[in-house]
Amino acid sequence: MSAAARLRQAWMIAAMQLRRVFFARRSLWVYVLALFPTIAFLGHGIEVVLTRDSFSDQITAPAAIARVREGDTPEQVLERAGEPITDRTTPARTLRNGRERPERRRMMYFDGRSRWYLNFTSGELTSKDSRLLIDFADDRQVFAGIFQYFYLRLAIFFGCLGIFMNLFRGEMLDQTLHFWFLVPARRDVLLLGKYLAGLIASLVIFTAGAALCFLVMLWPQESAELATFWPDPGLSHLFWYCAAAALACVGYGSVFLAAGLLLRNPVIPAIVMLFWEGINPLLPAALQKLSVLYYVQALTPVPAPMDSGAPLLIQLLMSPAAPPSPAGAVLGLLALTAVVLWVAGYAVRRLEINYSTD
Repeated sequence: MSAAARLRQAWMIAAMQLRRVFFARRSLWVYVLALFPTIAFLGHGIEVVLTRDSFSDQITAPAAIARVREGDTPEQVLERAGEPITDRTTPARTLRNGRERPERRRMMYFDGRSRWYLNFTSGELTSKDSRLLIDFADDRQVFAGIFQYFYLRLAIFFGCLGIFMNLFRGEMLDQTLHFWFLVPARRDVLLLGKYLAGLIASLVIFTAGAALCFLVMLWPQESAELATFWPDPGLSHLFWYCAAAALACVGYGSVFLAAGLLLRNPVIPAIVMLFWEGINPLLPAALQKLSVLYYVQALTPVPAPMDSGAPLLIQLLMSPAAPPSPAGAVLGLLALTAVVLWVAGYAVRRLEINYSTD
């Protein structure tokens, strides 16, 4: 049989398997993992939009707030900036240790972009602090952190575990794998068809989840900042985040498909793989290249945020070895995936069905 005919067989097997992969009860929790970051950003965006709308008729000109100086009395502030949005006073009182706590007052103004908090002690302005209602740069850093620490390391990892491990191991548990082995196709063609089904499902779920989360993160931002960010580098960032999610599905999918053929208990490979990916930054450069995460992180357009207060040794350990170029990352992971699938093909050709022991 020609290679083209085998590819057609693999595609037919994938088409038959797709419906089960997308709607299997075992895979429903995968959608929750893919959409969880979007729900978090959606809640943040709704809060920002509602707050902006509620303050829209109480905007104070930035110049008026700039005229307020430390040492001003509340009356002087009201004269220069007008009525605040909120005004709370805590009266003076005597504490249990006998010390006197002076009267404190806190006013809040909004200038269209930032909330200004004016703090008074004993009738005198002691501090004037501002907080952006929404910080675009900060939100992009938060997205980068969520994408790398949650989406890549947990959501796609466990999502691919649920999807690809069930392609063969689930059939064994349901005692239906022998029906697939009766199909007039080579077992490596069956393997390819099932891998394609799992890959298509995971690509649709997780790349769409990453894109939706990115767009929801942009939704409540200031229009002026969006105009400078979109389409460049905004479109580029969106593309590379989706590419990183897709490449993670390719790599993790092959690993868990092979694990479902070689091992009966999915918990063991999941723990081993999770541990290996977790300690990846601590490994020598040569061993880091045997990790899916090493290649996927190279495609992310914004590095994951690192706490500046973390010890220098921790910062050095958490810094990956010299990352590959985007082309090198794609080719490297594809090569790693090809090796894993070759091992899986070797295993499936020698697989014997014995439902009494699975």
